[in-house]
Amino acid sequence: QVELVESGGGLVQAGGSLRLSCAVSGRTSRYAVGWFRQAPGKEREFVSALGRYGYTTYYADSVKGRFTISRDNDKNTVYLQMNSLKPEDTAIYYCASTKDSGAYSYTGRYDYWGQGTQVTVSS
Repeated sequence: QVELVESGGGLVQAGGSLRLSCAVSGRTSRYAVGWFRQAPGKEREFVSALGRYGYTTYYADSVKGRFTISRDNDKNTVYLQMNSLKPEDTAIYYCASTKDSGAYSYTGRYDYWGQGTQVTVSS
């Protein structure tokens, strides 16, 4: 069993920054972590992922160059640094984990999900 807990969301003005954290506990060896977001009335969409061995990163085109995913293995925590935020980044952000490789942009790939953290970007 794996548990994920997100934190770090909040209200920020356009152009600002936030850092989301995803604390992972349980059977966590060699797992990949993805970040997704869901805005009201929209489907959950892929944002970013970090591969099983912590070296390969993946980003949606909409956040490439603005967001950075990273991991602190000592803390079993994955971060999503979000810079140059835009109002369209407003959503609930979720982290998820999987022991499998590849296809990280698909929600069905993931076995465990956190409860989400709200990010609101004002214009």
